[in-house]
Amino acid sequence: MLDRFVSLIFVAILVSFLAVCANSQGEVDQALERIPGWKTNTAKRSIDLKEVRSGGPPKDGIPALDDPKFISISEARSWLGPKEPVISLEIGGDARAYPLQILIWHEIINHDFDGTPVSVTFCPLCYSAIAFDRRVEGKTYTFGVTGMLRHSDMIMFDRETESWWQQITGEAIVGDLTGIKLKQLPAQIVGFEQFAEAYPNGLIVSKATGYKRDYGRNPYVGYDNVNQKPFFPVGKDEGRLRPMEKVIVVEVGDQSKVYPYSVSRKKRVINDTVESKSLVIFHDDGAKSALDQRQIEESRDVGATGVFVREIDGEKLNFNYKEGAFFDDKTNSRWNVLGQAVEGKLKGKQLTRIQHGDYFAFAWLTFRPKSVIYGTEK
Repeated sequence: MLDRFVSLIFVAILVSFLAVCANSQGEVDQALERIPGWKTNTAKRSIDLKEVRSGGPPKDGIPALDDPKFISISEARSWLGPKEPVISLEIGGDARAYPLQILIWHEIINHDFDGTPVSVTFCPLCYSAIAFDRRVEGKTYTFGVTGMLRHSDMIMFDRETESWWQQITGEAIVGDLTGIKLKQLPAQIVGFEQFAEAYPNGLIVSKATGYKRDYGRNPYVGYDNVNQKPFFPVGKDEGRLRPMEKVIVVEVGDQSKVYPYSVSRKKRVINDTVESKSLVIFHDDGAKSALDQRQIEESRDVGATGVFVREIDGEKLNFNYKEGAFFDDKTNSRWNVLGQAVEGKLKGKQLTRIQHGDYFAFAWLTFRPKSVIYGTEK
């Protein structure tokens, strides 16, 4: 979603199809059929289409990036600040970083990551940064931005069938592929310098995208504010957390657990067990918000998080935070927020990542209202 002022132009167009015509389910279907440029099979779906609303831009109005250029860390330092947020993704020992200052304008990046076709996505309205494997049953899909929202979360579409996909869950909700879920990859938001120190040979998405955008500027000034409200209406608010509070989300098996930033930033380390899986949550300084000040580099430091299995070579570890760093209780080795042991007996070891998300509370709890909130367990 671009600036709110720009979005108002498009709202009048699509809302006339989705909202004004939403007196009955049949009328919604007819309205969707009249939207130019869509071949989506709306007869097959898992949601009520009245939950879909325009976010402003039309289909592909926010252009996804396909096969972007990548540059070295040294090249990126000329325009990327040390604490600017990037999505870190590591596959098979290779690491790539996707700056939010680019994704905030494109929301989806499709490319081949050393043989793994991936889509790295970011919905600014939910602060949901999620990486997906683009393969489904042996076929590779390419994703774009519909310009539509459901509960304030981006709806993506695949270019092959034009099915619609809920970004925060990775599930197809309308179209021929309804019910299929994309495999999520364990990515995390960290500061650029944190990424650079962890992966000195890592690559960064280049600003040479082929599009003229004001990269580095935040078009959602002040949105990352716990006292704010979501731009668009969302599902029922149960009031367990303030809607715009940032949370760390972990799903293990059938259980979803939420760790509020207000807790994790104080504790820095949380040793926990979810569905019999022993895990640890790190929350360190070093990454700024992408949605605070007009220039992202000038925004406040909200920190970076990581979630890992707290076990090495079959031995369970507990972690603590002291002197500005993470240490395990067995060897007193020092670890970084990306789960790497950087000093001590275990230097060179890597904790197994657990796929997690850093979202606004409303975004996750709207879709997973039965999630357990850390500290409120009975």
